[in-house]
Amino acid sequence: MPWVKSFNIDETLDIAMRMFWSRGYEATSMQDLVQGMGINRGSLYDTYGDKRSLFIAALRHYDKAHRKTRLAKLEREHSPKVAIEALFVDWIDLVTTDADRRGCFLTNTALELSVHDAEIGAIVATSQKETEQFFRRLIKRGQSIGKIDQDLDATQSARLLLAALIGLLVLARSRPERTLLKSIASSAMGSLQ
Repeated sequence: MPWVKSFNIDETLDIAMRMFWSRGYEATSMQDLVQGMGINRGSLYDTYGDKRSLFIAALRHYDKAHRKTRLAKLEREHSPKVAIEALFVDWIDLVTTDADRRGCFLTNTALELSVHDAEIGAIVATSQKETEQFFRRLIKRGQSIGKIDQDLDATQSARLLLAALIGLLVLARSRPERTLLKSIASSAMGSLQ
């Protein structure tokens, strides 16, 4: 009779994601994961592989559930300029109300691991490129309807917005001050005038 998992794979992956997001890769031990996920060590290894493989699965899960879903919803539901501003506002609301000050899992990973692990670095780089493309698409769309300055270079402006967003997310880890973060968002939005 085949062995049947007695736990929900998606739920345990979500738990691992939250643990890595909160603590980082290095500070999260296998024992922490076993206890937090509520599964035995053998099940963890059989299902997810080693700690690094679990981390990569958790990072991809975060990217899909948080970044990709959020960007798609904003792009679908709002006008270009409103969607860009809403992304900044959403992040400011999140980072200033999160008592654990987790920030963005992808940005945290960029700082902790990207330089030392090519595969993880590539995941982070892809997410950054896709976010830049999101900004570029919205800028071009806003230009086409006369809501964003026609003279702006959409690629350069998208990169500026990406840098402002990443900077905001890094700064929020140590200084989650709403006024400070709103001033960054306001300057970034001002660049689209």
